[in-house]
Amino acid sequence: MKQANELQADILVVGGGLGGVAAALAALRAGRRVVLTEEYDWIGGQLTSQAVPPDESSWVEQFGVTASYRQLREGIREYYRRHYPLTEAARAKRDLNPGGGHVSRLCHEPRVAVAVLESMLAPYLGSGALRLLQPYRPVAADVDGDRVEAVTLEHRDSGARLTVSAPFVLDATETGELLPLTGTEYVTGFESGKDTGEPSAPDEAQPDNMQAVSVCFAVDHVDGDHVIDKPKDYEFWRGFRTDFWGGNLLGFRAPNPRTLEPAERTFEPNPDDDPLAVVGDQRRGGGDMNLWTFRRIAARRNFAPGAYDSDITLVNWPMIDYFLAPVIDNPDAAAHLERARDLSRSVLYWLQTEAPRADGGAGWPGLRLRGDVTGSADGLAQAPYHRESRRIRAEYTVVEQDLSAAVRGDKGAVSYDDSVGIGMYRIDLHPSTGGDNYIDVASCPFEIPLGALLPVRVDNLLPAGKNLGTTHITNGCYRLHPVEWNIGEAAGALAAFSFERGLPPRAVGNDPALLAEFQDRLTAQGFELRWPDVAPY
Repeated sequence: MKQANELQADILVVGGGLGGVAAALAALRAGRRVVLTEEYDWIGGQLTSQAVPPDESSWVEQFGVTASYRQLREGIREYYRRHYPLTEAARAKRDLNPGGGHVSRLCHEPRVAVAVLESMLAPYLGSGALRLLQPYRPVAADVDGDRVEAVTLEHRDSGARLTVSAPFVLDATETGELLPLTGTEYVTGFESGKDTGEPSAPDEAQPDNMQAVSVCFAVDHVDGDHVIDKPKDYEFWRGFRTDFWGGNLLGFRAPNPRTLEPAERTFEPNPDDDPLAVVGDQRRGGGDMNLWTFRRIAARRNFAPGAYDSDITLVNWPMIDYFLAPVIDNPDAAAHLERARDLSRSVLYWLQTEAPRADGGAGWPGLRLRGDVTGSADGLAQAPYHRESRRIRAEYTVVEQDLSAAVRGDKGAVSYDDSVGIGMYRIDLHPSTGGDNYIDVASCPFEIPLGALLPVRVDNLLPAGKNLGTTHITNGCYRLHPVEWNIGEAAGALAAFSFERGLPPRAVGNDPALLAEFQDRLTAQGFELRWPDVAPY
């Protein structure tokens, strides 16, 4: 008999970000009993607790995502129509973009996504098929040879522990936390170009060279003085600069990711624009030249007069990228994450007090930190935005030359016989802890190979997020919201399929008949396994 601090499930999903929720939903649809864990107050990961509006392909309104991801997107729009005082024009717009942001065709407040994600899980919570453990983080694992038997979880606040055992375990954590705990082989940072053949990789491996981490926050601009206390390291950040930046980190001048030439951003709160006329399309450029509208998540003019005193914009800008040191496999990770938070507070303080205005003045004291929007006590996002994770050593590793537009040209990305989904984004790497500038490479619309979900040795652990078999380079386009969802959903479906047959997941990938049956199941559930004929960008 299981003790009070022990649970059992068919499938354990550790991490409740987008990949974790999608994995749980796929397994639950297949009739499996699931335990899903999450260490922060909100499920949804980069979409919610990390406060990052969705980064998506230019074709997201037509194709390129799974049916359940489309359900999430349309659920967000419907939530606004049902519960928010939209203008009639905004309410009638089929492809409503509540924030009128340029980064995405669907910029919205994080808590709306939380509500929709919770509604998607609600029937399974009610039936008891799903147990959601929150806020819990993994701290240990029981392993027998090539199998993970159980994972021990610790409550974030109380320190209470419990153990969950399951035949299949999915790592949907933001940084691949289960990989070192289970002894699963993994890599971090840059792989060697000698090993991968990637045009953008260095000659020697750089495992500690990882993308910047960012702590996002939301602000609006209203009457009054809302200046925060001066951050303790403000003077350090105020004077910080690096050779490739083109100026001080705290400034409106920063590299253009695609050209690497220094470019001046503009910033003007509450512009006199029409948010319904904004088209978030990455083909037109990154959209970050106008910082206020770049990741605006609530456009006041989409709502009834007086409902919003100001737009709300999400600060995930070049100047908050923390690249002094990695925060994965670093004994000082906690200290560096706190420094990243201090950088974000310093950016806000600089904007409020010293940032140059077009009228010749300095600072916007009316900028107000909106911790109520991000659901946090200190005003910043609940969780840091990790662009890069530990990544499994996989049976197949996706490399740059599989999808680079410069390499592949008119041939398009490599098509995999074992495709379990599709995705699209430019290879988009932010400055890294090794001192590298942006790496931004045009990509072909790509597929997700099942082989990238299979660890080289461990039989019953699957990646369900950014920890699949990509490289540092290709992680740059596999890390975005709809791709993470597809990866997680495919992992959950694969675990459920393998459970039914009593087989390890690699057996599905290695048997053409089983693979075809599994892919047919995915297609029936609304997965897209191949792209139509579209152009790279």
